[in-house]
Amino acid sequence: MRPIKIMKDRKNKINLPNLLTLIRIFLLPAFVLCFYLPWRFTHFLAAFIFFIVAITDWFDGYLARSLKQITKFGAFLDPVADKLVVAVALVLLVGQFGSVWITLPAAVIVGREIVVSALREWMAEIGKRTSVAVGFVAKIKTFMQMLALVCLLMYQPAGSRYWFAAGVILLYAAVFLTLWSMYMYLKTAWPDLTMAKEKE
Repeated sequence: MRPIKIMKDRKNKINLPNLLTLIRIFLLPAFVLCFYLPWRFTHFLAAFIFFIVAITDWFDGYLARSLKQITKFGAFLDPVADKLVVAVALVLLVGQFGSVWITLPAAVIVGREIVVSALREWMAEIGKRTSVAVGFVAKIKTFMQMLALVCLLMYQPAGSRYWFAAGVILLYAAVFLTLWSMYMYLKTAWPDLTMAKEKE
């Protein structure tokens, strides 16, 4: 029994995919700092850091699957890092633009994350966590959301408005997919949600 326990412990140590996830979190202060620095090129630098973070999000998941290094720690930390990165970027952009056209989709995206996270936690408590696993629509939503945020971060008032226009269009497309994926999650979990009181 001792060797099995050692192997299990090794699998849960910090591996390359988990290290990349931690790097994403540690890059957040640099991202925020670059966003607020008064120099002209810092918006591009902030957008570049966010782009690296977004690419790393895909890369650490790919490595975890291909290297068979999926751990409980990584399964917990990866979605936390995703939500932190997106939430921080949205807060910065809402503060920068101060517009309902940015604030409204930002509120929808953050609200959806809260609802789906609570739903997954509840489904996990009843042993049906896999019923609300991340689907294809949610992955496309994440891609469009990240691309929209990169475009909006690239925009500067004195520069081209194409970045802003592209970012807003992509952001609203991401909001549509956000609501659609939330509907699919709720539809899947609805039988368990409506039967909860009867079982009690």
